[in-house]
Amino acid sequence: MFRRRRQDDPAEETGHDEVTDEAAPEPEPEEPADASPDAFDRSRGPWDVSEVESTDGYVDLGAVLVPGRDGMELRLEIDEAADRVTSATVQLEGSAVQLQVFAAPRTEGIWDEIRSEIAAGITRQGGTADEVPGPFGRELIARIPVRTADGRTGHQPARFAGVDGPRWFLRAVFHGLAVHEPEQAAGVEDVVRSLVVVRGAEAMAPRELLSLRLPEQPAPAEPEEPEGAQREPLEPFTRGPEITEIR
Repeated sequence: MFRRRRQDDPAEETGHDEVTDEAAPEPEPEEPADASPDAFDRSRGPWDVSEVESTDGYVDLGAVLVPGRDGMELRLEIDEAADRVTSATVQLEGSAVQLQVFAAPRTEGIWDEIRSEIAAGITRQGGTADEVPGPFGRELIARIPVRTADGRTGHQPARFAGVDGPRWFLRAVFHGLAVHEPEQAAGVEDVVRSLVVVRGAEAMAPRELLSLRLPEQPAPAEPEEPEGAQREPLEPFTRGPEITEIR
């Protein structure tokens, strides 16, 4: 089911870095060679598409495949000016996580650098950002300045996690209960661990946002029934996966 509502301030995209082509490159490892001792181990996900055998039960958003979960709501944020999906947000069990995937260098991870930039940016805005160990390696627990409905300045808690994959980088921003209540974060954290990233083979600048798209929802085929056969009663109010499109 699709519901549409507008968003005046679409998600901000990350800037581009210069790409350098090498002549006669040597064979390179699939996994980024991150020298950080706190590098996250992806042996239990999130996955690259080359690492999975089946994607049955996943919602195909292009660069990322999201596992379906009972009670899950999926929101897609769209930049109308660029006519592109900029992020996907999963809401589940009182928590939410915003997902974005970026191109990354083949030989090194970029989360350490991006994490420092995010912390510095939040601090400049008058917020706070503390680096802590988390389920996905080094994370940030932040209080981000926001303008409340009555015009006053408040702070929104958020938790930033990042995962370096083969030529891609996944950023996950947690909101709601998942920020400060670890026992309540299990549902959305399991979704993040189960994600499948489809990087593609095309050359892209490091930090370039990978393209997401609206999921296809083909109409179900009606099987032919023998004459006189009884149909099962329709259940029009049975709730399936819910997808919100935000513009």
